[in-house]
Amino acid sequence: MAGDIVSIHSFRGGTGKSNIAANLAAVAALDGKRVAVMDTDMASPGIHIIFGKGRQRLEHTLNDYLRGECDIGDACLDLTRELGIKKGKLYLIPSSMSASDITRILREGYEVSDLRNGFNDVIKEKKLDYLIIDTHPGLDRETLLSMATADFLFVVARVDEQDLLGTAATLSVARKLQVPDIHIVINKKPKIYEDADIIRQVETKFKAKVATIIPLLPLLIEAGSRYVVTLRHPDSPFTRKMMELYEVIQ
Repeated sequence: MAGDIVSIHSFRGGTGKSNIAANLAAVAALDGKRVAVMDTDMASPGIHIIFGKGRQRLEHTLNDYLRGECDIGDACLDLTRELGIKKGKLYLIPSSMSASDITRILREGYEVSDLRNGFNDVIKEKKLDYLIIDTHPGLDRETLLSMATADFLFVVARVDEQDLLGTAATLSVARKLQVPDIHIVINKKPKIYEDADIIRQVETKFKAKVATIIPLLPLLIEAGSRYVVTLRHPDSPFTRKMMELYEVIQ
């Protein structure tokens, strides 16, 4: 059975989607699943930093694959052992942070069909249970592809009018693409808001389920995207929120 594609998206940047993608992957891998995270935000990549690869030279990236310079498996980093995962597998397919690579991909583009093939090939080659896609914010061709091929879509938003209006646009597109399972994740929630009120208003307005609400946690501010919180703090409130997301895709 082919693995599920889980797309983590936000209409605007800064919502914390990369952190959610990385930590959801870790939770699934700890449960014994074979998981890969792919960074398709090639204009502003960075999820590899959360996995401790920010200062290392990456031998191959998704950019190389899309230029036909390597196979998708070559761009797949096996992080299982160094992250201390005992049962499952966790792979990362990073995008390049090189200014020249970013400029080149923005200038020259690439064939979207190659990205689609990359999704399918890495699922097959690594025998994945889940491919988690960290998307580019907004609505562009990469995002549309990750939505169109997704089995699960999590749209991450803050309690912010611009975020919520963008979420409405995202949900409208996702429904036209017939994404089978769509959920909203409210992130960085200030204390002044009540969860029950948010759930009632958001679900009534958007006709989509709220998968979880993540408060603005001091732990996440302290972590500063330098490590995978669920691995270092397995009993934290944030880890419990990631478990709620994981339950949705099981």
